[in-house]
Amino acid sequence: MKVMMPVAYAKISGSRSYPGLSGKVYFMRAQGGTVVAAQVQNMLEDGNPAQGFKGFHIHEGSFCTVNEQDPFADTGQHYSRTKVLHPDHDGDLPPLLFTDGYAWMQVYTGRFKPEDVIGKTVVIHGMPDDLHSQPAGDSGMKIACGEIIAWRP
Repeated sequence: MKVMMPVAYAKISGSRSYPGLSGKVYFMRAQGGTVVAAQVQNMLEDGNPAQGFKGFHIHEGSFCTVNEQDPFADTGQHYSRTKVLHPDHDGDLPPLLFTDGYAWMQVYTGRFKPEDVIGKTVVIHGMPDDLHSQPAGDSGMKIACGEIIAWRP
């Protein structure tokens, strides 16, 4: 499988409760789909580096704006071009695995092309995605977000 340069990316920032959390997600064109590569660091929980799985999804909304009730309310629901149940939304991705506050993941998906997600958001949740609860895997609060934009080398 030949992977090209990124077509899109998102700069991840944590919510007010996770101010140090940061990272980048790259979307690269691959035969018939997309390679998603994520690198996230400085994930602290109760002052300690985070361990374990966290939900990771592309959401349909365009902005990572904050309000008091929902840290990233404008991200909307999981991105899906068709009416399917979770975990079959186009934007449902494997959970991120944090070790000592750091996560790195690369995955291929045929559910979308990089151009399809420009203008969407990528969200990290506070709990693991259970891969079956509706409508979004019971993955908890949105703790970090990035707006997906076209790649600028």
